[in-house]
Amino acid sequence: MSCLFCKIVTGEIPANKVFEDENFVVFHDLFPKAPAHVLVIPKKHIESLAHVQAEDSVLLGKMTLLLQDIAKQLKLSDGFKIAVNTGKGGGQEVFHLHYHLTGTPA
Repeated sequence: MSCLFCKIVTGEIPANKVFEDENFVVFHDLFPKAPAHVLVIPKKHIESLAHVQAEDSVLLGKMTLLLQDIAKQLKLSDGFKIAVNTGKGGGQEVFHLHYHLTGTPA
């Protein structure tokens, strides 16, 4: 397995985790673009948003709800931003679906 984020999921590579359950891992970005900057990834390897299948709809719904919870945990009560880079042309660097959650804690 050569996927960097899959190695974080399995524990091969350490990460500064904010949250983990049976479906997701949330960890601090190594190169933050805001005072709060975490990556929310599914444990299931999905290459990008362009590779999501109909069977992933429940997982993505849970991921959306998780984003709300993590924003509250990080005290982003004044608002937050979600970014999803898709494909090389869209700025994706690690080819495992991930959402960037950024903001400034209140």
